[in-house]
Parts: sequence; structure tokens; C-alpha cells
Amino acid sequence: MRRRALLGGIGTVATGGVAGCTAALSNDEPEGVVLDPQEDQLADSDDLAYPAYGQPLPEFELRAPLSGETIDGASLDRTAVVTAIFTSCPAECGILLRRLVEVQRRVAESGLTDSTVFLPITFDPERDDERALRENAESLGVDLEAGNWHYLRPSSPGRAKDVVEDRLGIGFERTTESDRLEGYDFTHAVVTLLANPDGIVERAYRGERVDRERVADDISAVVESFSAE
Repeated sequence: MRRRALLGGIGTVATGGVAGCTAALSNDEPEGVVLDPQEDQLADSDDLAYPAYGQPLPEFELRAPLSGETIDGASLDRTAVVTAIFTSCPAECGILLRRLVEVQRRVAESGLTDSTVFLPITFDPERDDERALRENAESLGVDLEAGNWHYLRPSSPGRAKDVVEDRLGIGFERTTESDRLEGYDFTHAVVTLLANPDGIVERAYRGERVDRERVADDISAVVESFSAE
């Protein structure tokens, strides 16, 4: 699956969407979802760059350096939270990841750790080696021992483009002209996907300031629905 890449926002501030865009969504509920349609979705799922409500999570297979595993997106049997980041990001990535760490804690408090997996994918594999990823986890307070948080690292910048931009539709572009990081920065969209254990996207949250309670509640609803089947 190859998607249009979406670069949200202006300059290096990534919002994952286009401000002021409104669209009437289809009333036809797709098959395979358990949550109600996403009310704040910008447009019909077919018209978005990234996979959204009711669409399959694109397949990918990436290495998780900190655990030594290879994660196959097509074989996931847990509710998955998928996003794209680079660890030297001075603003939005850190904001997003700190919020997802809090979601991880809420998931643990609800006893849903084994039913949920967090998969931040770096699109900067040249700098985000195992050491950088581990330092990022330590600085954010990620519970790596829980076994449900895996940083995924493409093998090359080209592979990162294939997975993050072409498949997931989360656009990014390296730039040497930046007021934030001299000589090396990324303009990028910020989109976080919530997919159910069958690999169908239930939510596509835009921007770095995701509502932690909302995400945790959505995860709980999806996990409980699949547990009841």
C-alpha cells in the first residue's frame, strides 16, 4: 500500500493535519471496528494520507533494537499504538512520547499491559541507534520492562521513507535549515494510530498533544471488546 505523504503544519512545527479543514464524514460504518466513528476526523478515511478509521494498518516488519526482536505488523495480536518520531526532536516528539508514556502507565493500572503494544518508529535511523533509543526511553520514563513498548528502527533512511511515509502516510522531510536544530532537523507530520488486534485502525490522533485519558479509554474499549469475543 503506497499513500500520499502528509506534511502537517508550517516549518518544523508538525501538527499532523491541516488547520481549518472540515469535511462531512460518511455515515457508513466500516466492518471490523468496535469504536464509533471518530468525530474529529478531518475527512473520509479514503481521503486522508494516513490510514484512518476502518482501514487496515499497513504491513511492516522492523527491528526493535532494545529488545532484539523483529516486529511484524501483520502478525500483531494486540491493540497497537503506532506513531513516528525522531529522538533528537526538540519539541513535538518529546511532547507526544511523554503523553504516550502516561498512557502506558494508565494501561498498566487497568491491567491491560499484555493486551497493548506501543510502537514508535524512528524515521532517523542514522542517529537513532540503540544507545539513542535507550537514552530516550530513560529520559521519558518508558517502562521497557513491561515488554509492551518497542522503538522500531528501519535499517536505512530509504527503508524509513518506505514504511513511515509511503506506507503509513506520515510525511517527513530532512532539512538543513532550521531555527531549532542547526544543520539537521525534520519537518514532519504528527499522527498516532490506534489499531485493534485484527489490524484495523480505530483511531488516528493528530498532533502531539494527544488526550491521554481519551487514548487510554479508547484502548480499554477495544481491548475489552476483543476479550469478550
